[in-house]
Amino acid sequence: MKLPIHLNALRAFEASARHQSFSAAAAELNVTPAAVGQLVRTLEDWLGSPLFLRSPSGRTRLILTEAAERALPDIRAGLDRLALGLERLKEGSPSGVLTVTVSPAFAAKWLLPRLDRFQAAWPDTDVRLDTSLKLVDFVAQRIDIGVRYGMGNWPGLAADMLMQEEVYPVCSPELLRQEGRLRQPGDLIGETLIHDLSMEGHAGFPGWSAWMRKAGLTNATTRGLQINNSAAVLQAASEGHGIALARSVMVRDDLAAGRLVRLFPDITLASALAYYVVYRPECAGLPRLTAFRDWLLAEAGQS
Repeated sequence: MKLPIHLNALRAFEASARHQSFSAAAAELNVTPAAVGQLVRTLEDWLGSPLFLRSPSGRTRLILTEAAERALPDIRAGLDRLALGLERLKEGSPSGVLTVTVSPAFAAKWLLPRLDRFQAAWPDTDVRLDTSLKLVDFVAQRIDIGVRYGMGNWPGLAADMLMQEEVYPVCSPELLRQEGRLRQPGDLIGETLIHDLSMEGHAGFPGWSAWMRKAGLTNATTRGLQINNSAAVLQAASEGHGIALARSVMVRDDLAAGRLVRLFPDITLASALAYYVVYRPECAGLPRLTAFRDWLLAEAGQS
């Protein structure tokens, strides 16, 4: 069978099937919904059969025909291989765009303060940061490499350990200097405790209750200020709004700069979770990806 010459039509069909919507596919492909619909119709005309069932008026989600549903995995795999093949053609050149996914807090507190060193070493590589708290689809969103926090197991991705961490209370130097405050762990009772809500989805992350137990404080209340961004948690603490349970990787630069002070350093509580460099195994040999992965590991070793 002769292949269709309109690869854009295949991309439009795959995106529409994945999102079950021409509008959502259009947003991903940066075209209009009408253009996506026209591309899909072009492919249907070439095949001589429909790809989507013509649903009753008012239905918003697209429904694949049985034949289209059977063919979709092969089409998706073919598009993935084509994209990878194009990357292989560029392997000999260090130039191009490297798309990196990280959480907003990791970008702000760890990656961005160090990124100029990578750009100095690889001036022909443009880094595009995709910051999100949600796990992204590396294939659909054309992600090259990322840093994730967890147990190190994400289906379809290789994961190299980057950094482990512990958690501990921190506060502003001004708060610590106040007479009679925060001399022993029991002094935390009655203080405003700042909670990092962005960690609630990570099973195994030790929060305030776990730290209180480690400090021997049973039945201590852990009510306080709740914030869903790790960087904002540290910002609130540095401004004197309360005591934050800091993640050691995130707070390292704030401690070094004197914006925050660690409390009760003799009490240690390691997190079961860690930071990992993640990427698709089939892309592991791409020079830009390899360079960025090796740079991340070197930076973590120096931190």
